[in-house]
Amino acid sequence: MAKSPSRSALEHSRIVDPAGITPDLSRPEFEAFRALILARTGIALGPHKRALLQVRLGTRLRALGLASFGNYRRRLVEQDPEGDELARLVNAVTTNKTEFYREARHFTYLAQQWAPEALERAARDVQRIIRIWSAGCSSGEEPYTIAMTLADALPQAAGWSLRILASDINTEVLSRATAGIYRFEDVRPIPRAVLRRHFLRGRGTQVGLVRIRPELRRLVRFRSINLIEDGWPIETPFDLIFCRNVLIYFDQPTQQRVLERLVGCLKEGGRLVLGHSEGVHGMVSGLRPTGSTIYHKESEHAGNHPDR
Repeated sequence: MAKSPSRSALEHSRIVDPAGITPDLSRPEFEAFRALILARTGIALGPHKRALLQVRLGTRLRALGLASFGNYRRRLVEQDPEGDELARLVNAVTTNKTEFYREARHFTYLAQQWAPEALERAARDVQRIIRIWSAGCSSGEEPYTIAMTLADALPQAAGWSLRILASDINTEVLSRATAGIYRFEDVRPIPRAVLRRHFLRGRGTQVGLVRIRPELRRLVRFRSINLIEDGWPIETPFDLIFCRNVLIYFDQPTQQRVLERLVGCLKEGGRLVLGHSEGVHGMVSGLRPTGSTIYHKESEHAGNHPDR
């Protein structure tokens, strides 16, 4: 019986095209692409990412029929006026690891602490609107988990409006997120009762798939946003911003700029939620920790009282 190919063999096979093996990504070419990706996306690729970048860029060389990475870089710089190929490059190099209820403690906090406080604050607003932003939403698991959590935690009283903006730089994952269709294995972290309330089971050709119910999908609006670009197309301020496991891909100056802008988009008393390996680390003022990588935006006039 033939042996199954090893993982390393499979990975190597990805950089083989009909004309032969994709050329090696030289160190100068790697540095040039690193600089381009950093400038356009804010993503800082470490030196150890050279082999990974060669594999991912190799898919674009094959798709375009180009013979070298130099030709591909020239195409990006000189022959991509609409930015279409740059978008495909971004899709190829961005990491999209996510899952429903990832870092579950944040959603426990959302249901048990944040939601009652948000209702109290929103009740003083004539419009009775709660705005939330999931920045770096990938294929939608995070914003849909937020929507499920709050749909169950908040009263369905007339006049309340829950608006969730979900954004990512990767246009491919945004298409999947908008569809709201997932495999059974993707929804395993979801409690069975929650799954029954908020998902539809696929039939016929859709067996093995589930889809977010329309009423929940309507709560979430997906948009392509590059966090390092000026002029975010968003309506502020937000009561809550999730930006988890995004900042870790930026260098420190970019982290600081993005954090400052995110804080500027929060209401006073709003919350910023970061990933488990992220933090503000003195990069911005006006925030105080209120949980595990959860931060409270203080009033501009608030002092640094230890009890606040």
